[in-house]
Amino acid sequence: MYIDFKHANGVSFLMQCCSDNEDLFEGYDSIVGDSSFLAKLEDVELQMRQCHDQQTPNACEDDLSDSILAEDFRDSPPRALPSSPLEFQKAVTTPHKSPSRSAHNTSTPDLMNPRRSMKDHLKKVLIDNAATSSTVSKTVQQKEAVMTEEISFAMQAMESISAEQDLGPFFGLPSKVKDLILILKGIQDLYEWQKTCLSLDSVQQRRNLIYSLPTSGGKTLVAEILIFKELLCSKKDALLILPYISLVQEKVRGLSSFGIELDFMVEEYAGSKGRFPPVKRRNKNSLYITTIEKGHSLVNSLIENDHLDNIGLVVVGELHMLGDGSRGAILEMTLSKILYMSKSTQIIGMSATLGNVGDLQTFMKAENYTNDFRPVELKEYVKIKDSIYEVDPREETCFSFSRLLDFKYSSGMQKMDPDRIIALATEVIPHQSCLIFCATKKNCENLAGMICKYLNKEFLKHKEAEKATLLGELKNSGNGSLCPVLQKTVPFGLAYHHSGLTSDERKLVEEAYSSGVLCLLTCTSTLAAGINLPARRVILRSPYVAAEFLKRSQYKQMVGRAGRAGIDAMGESILILQDKDINMLLSAPMEKCYSNLLHDGGRGLLSLVLSLIGLKITTTVEQVRDFMKGTLLSVQEAQVSPEKSLWDLTVESIETLKQKSLIEVSADVNSQTILQITRLGRATFKGSVDLSCCDLLYRDLSKGLEGLLLNSFLHLVYLVTPYDMVHQYKTDWMIYFRQFTNLSAAEQKMATAVGVPESFVARMAAGQSVRKSVDIVVVNRLYLALVLYSLLKETNLWNVSDRFQLTRGFVQTLLSSASAFGSAVLHFTEELEEFWAYKALLSELTRRLTYCVQAELIPLMEVAGVMEHRAKQLYNAGYKTLAHLANGDPQILVQTIENLFKRQANQIIASAKMLKKEKAEALQEEVDDLFMLPSDLPSL
Repeated sequence: MYIDFKHANGVSFLMQCCSDNEDLFEGYDSIVGDSSFLAKLEDVELQMRQCHDQQTPNACEDDLSDSILAEDFRDSPPRALPSSPLEFQKAVTTPHKSPSRSAHNTSTPDLMNPRRSMKDHLKKVLIDNAATSSTVSKTVQQKEAVMTEEISFAMQAMESISAEQDLGPFFGLPSKVKDLILILKGIQDLYEWQKTCLSLDSVQQRRNLIYSLPTSGGKTLVAEILIFKELLCSKKDALLILPYISLVQEKVRGLSSFGIELDFMVEEYAGSKGRFPPVKRRNKNSLYITTIEKGHSLVNSLIENDHLDNIGLVVVGELHMLGDGSRGAILEMTLSKILYMSKSTQIIGMSATLGNVGDLQTFMKAENYTNDFRPVELKEYVKIKDSIYEVDPREETCFSFSRLLDFKYSSGMQKMDPDRIIALATEVIPHQSCLIFCATKKNCENLAGMICKYLNKEFLKHKEAEKATLLGELKNSGNGSLCPVLQKTVPFGLAYHHSGLTSDERKLVEEAYSSGVLCLLTCTSTLAAGINLPARRVILRSPYVAAEFLKRSQYKQMVGRAGRAGIDAMGESILILQDKDINMLLSAPMEKCYSNLLHDGGRGLLSLVLSLIGLKITTTVEQVRDFMKGTLLSVQEAQVSPEKSLWDLTVESIETLKQKSLIEVSADVNSQTILQITRLGRATFKGSVDLSCCDLLYRDLSKGLEGLLLNSFLHLVYLVTPYDMVHQYKTDWMIYFRQFTNLSAAEQKMATAVGVPESFVARMAAGQSVRKSVDIVVVNRLYLALVLYSLLKETNLWNVSDRFQLTRGFVQTLLSSASAFGSAVLHFTEELEEFWAYKALLSELTRRLTYCVQAELIPLMEVAGVMEHRAKQLYNAGYKTLAHLANGDPQILVQTIENLFKRQANQIIASAKMLKKEKAEALQEEVDDLFMLPSDLPSL
């Protein structure tokens, strides 16, 4: 056991104290019961008082020479000792002043022998308090009372001292954290900017902070160190908000090892994962890693249960996402609630460089730190025709000529590759890596195929065996199906990367690129915003994303992937420009971030007001107005809403919610207008259901109860098919009719009941006109439900994609969206008593949609980042349960599982251990709650 004595000068003395089975006070219990000792104590007191009256201190010392207390009194005269509990605490926690020492001829307690000095100190305090009492005790009972009180206070003082931990030299953290960063991340020391940032007054004093650096500058490590500090030092929970599910899963895998070693929980809140309210943990703190949407739901849940103050730190991974449509609105709602409800919670935001960061500072009441540091030098170039120019802000045109491209093109190549991309790529591959960003998904596939046509056959020999293994794994992940483009490009070390790949394919491609098996990826802009895949050279095929001109932040994010720390001395980016685009690029302004609460007709503002009333954060119009003053929308009111004031917008929102029957107005005893949420309103905000479809969802669920089909999943699947995906595809009526006729009679009857009769589908497939009008949303929704139903029945995504002539990426997105919406519908129905029957049914369906694999693989796929293909590998290797995986040996795992590296094996096992721990602790909490004595138990 250690006690950390914090002195006023900031020096900590780590002092070893007695073990738990030792009696710190040794014979003090016998002193209390020893009447002869107490009698002697009274004699000592009388003698001291007489000597004091006669002013003969030396005589007193002689008279006391035979006393059993003489030794202690010689060491420290009574007048130099603390005479009260308060003085004792000051004596322990503050250094002795030299004047005091010289005046009383005393010495500083021996800090290198704390057990003796603590014991002696307490002993002297007890004697001093008894000896200098203003009223001399006359009975043994009075003496016992005095000593019992002093001993009790001393114990309390020791407990408060022992609670202060020695947190070590690594920015207030134990050295073990630094060692783990080295072992798990390979980082030996921090960059200077990181040290500066961690030492900022705003960080030390727990003020809000926004910091921005170029991509790959090391922003994330600073955030992680602050999170560790919150969990270990402040003993509070932390919330990390990231924009994408893939990033959440990657971070859960990466930080689970830290959680195991440092004894905190890492919990994933993404897709359909996450518990509301979160499990109460009495002995451990939690790091919640969430998507933007799940983070908002989590904060709502904590506010509702009055536990928001348990969150000591909130870190936002991409703060500039505040300006990103509906997701930006959700992020603004989350931060506004935290700022309003919890003054003790610190908010840290990592952001791209913005032109109006001052607005965000005002909104968050935050300070700002910026730095242009990059661990690897980045050289930016543009290519115009055959000339390459270096980007140089000092030049009048911002460009300085660098070189001409020297690559022999045949006439055929020149037609196929007018942008000279093959020339640019082959300067670095295959021995170094290259990323080529394309405007569209189709461009990615076409470009990868075109480059392979003209590559030297020597490329086939580079890492030939590893590429053959990768092809085999890609084929296995598709249950025997393999993308024809990848089949052609992978042998050359090339692949494409975009949302059209399945999760398994993306994972395999990313791992192969990171390990050097693949040397070139053609990709869309989403790769730059997602998982970190750096390259020696980054090529931007055009300054467009789809049909929109590249934003400055998107450009910086893409070129920021150039240069691999610890591998490359420098990184290069080359932007291919046409003459017409030069001026647009030069005039591109610094981006600004604006509130999106008014995006899409003010849906964000409506959702915010509804949740404020539902959570009872506000109950009157005036309170809603006061809350709104703390939003980013309020800061930017003049720019975002020049025509209507924030007050007008707020009143309009309240009226709209009343018209939708989501809130109601009543009057209290003082005739003040009170805003209250309705049952439908509560279900809507608890389920995070979009306000534009909450009434439609209620009608569909109500109608479903009239004739719910239970001998098939189809009806339930239809009810959780997302409304927002019904217009994202083009219906093939022949396929629709073919799949409809394959349904059972009961399923066809159900389809007719929801509004899609067979006759309608047949007429559409035959190209005939339809007299009777039907709801096209219902028709399209049923078609998507058929896709999901087919997936649940056979779990083969490739087969289903072919059958419905949809891309496998779209089917994958549909599946994950249905899983998330199913979770939302489940929470929606839990708030409405009439939908009690849905609870058990939707709970199981959501679980199946989340994984959509054979039942035996689900326990393995619950582990963060384990996809279907990896789960099959693990299962076939004998790791059939979570317990098998959590107790696995990384070395054996690497030898058993094909194409699995040591770092990946360690992360998988750490994630499994964390998940097992999470499940066990949740069960233990239930047990503890069952056996806890109720605080309001009736008694006589």
